[in-house]
Amino acid sequence: MTRESFDILVSGGGVAGLAAAAAFGTAGFRVLCVDPAPPVTSEAAAGADLRTTAFLQPSVALLERAGLWARLAPEASALQVMRIIDAGGPEPVARLIRDFDAADISDAPFGWNLPNWLLRREMVAHLATLPGVEFCPGVATTSVLAREDACLVRLSNQRHIRAKLLIAADGRDSFVRNALGIAATRTSYGQKALVFSVTHELPHENVSTEVHRSGGPFTLVPLPPRNGLHASSVVWMERGPEASRLAALPDTEFEAEAFIRSCGILGALKLATPRLMWPIITQKAAELTAPHTALIAEAAHVVPPIGAQGLNMSLSDVAALLDLAEADPEALGSAPMLAAYERARAGDVALRVQGIDLLNRASMLAPQPLRDLRAGALGLFYGIAPVRKALMKAGLGLR
Repeated sequence: MTRESFDILVSGGGVAGLAAAAAFGTAGFRVLCVDPAPPVTSEAAAGADLRTTAFLQPSVALLERAGLWARLAPEASALQVMRIIDAGGPEPVARLIRDFDAADISDAPFGWNLPNWLLRREMVAHLATLPGVEFCPGVATTSVLAREDACLVRLSNQRHIRAKLLIAADGRDSFVRNALGIAATRTSYGQKALVFSVTHELPHENVSTEVHRSGGPFTLVPLPPRNGLHASSVVWMERGPEASRLAALPDTEFEAEAFIRSCGILGALKLATPRLMWPIITQKAAELTAPHTALIAEAAHVVPPIGAQGLNMSLSDVAALLDLAEADPEALGSAPMLAAYERARAGDVALRVQGIDLLNRASMLAPQPLRDLRAGALGLFYGIAPVRKALMKAGLGLR
């Protein structure tokens, strides 16, 4: 048996795994990235991920370090304002609108939004330019043995790998996490998210909007124009039975319901993509590390899609690992390095998981008195300028 050696094996070729491979490859490490499913890099192709990702400022800094941002920036739509609308009154109309403007805390927008299928296309193309990175789509991790000196991995193509550091980026049902016996706690809300893109009558003006009524938020996130028309991506969270009802509606009926749920803030909405449906959960791994192994992204934590926190938490994981690896390359994958990673990320992960859980439960509220209380709390927090600015900085991960 021949065993190949790499500095880093990234198990998982989603957006977080590809970003990790690019970041460590650009930093000069020898990287192998594998994923059992070949990436879908066209919006029209079967299996395309029609979700979008809003990269907040710290994530853009990581993408710049990885050499990716120059490829992505021309395709991105800026998010200058985060607007929250409470539509929790007796009728589904906006009764409270509050704008959180990035100009209050920064010279730059909060972030930039891109389609996930496009991210995969550009990330895969970038990896092909990095001499120290090998990307193997259609290849799965099939066994993991974490030893004191290295991590030994067998792949589905019968390659045997010795890696100083194994990065588990293989999703919420992580094979690596399960193989290493790391437990994970999961909370289900009985919710599902409908994900799709729309064109609309009115310009979004770089405003990302969350509309809260009951069942979960209805979020419109700016996209670049589609065929000359204003466009946004939508994440519509509802309790499971209602989400299934909506998903089964003909397009015109669905568009009419989406218009009502959006409070008409962008005018009539027209579907630009198919609708996909995703279950909403919160999940957190009991530990973020094992010998020569680090868990990142959904292998480590899953949160509902509120406030653009999910993938940005994942890229914070990558940034923390990269900082430690560049500070002491000889200690890559060592127990002290991984202990430092656990210290750097565990507290922030726990805080954000708890915070997003609370926000999601508040957004699901159905009884009118509780919806009124939610609106009052939003108005109170927004009205206190230091609190408003602190909330914006916390959402970005800034001190």
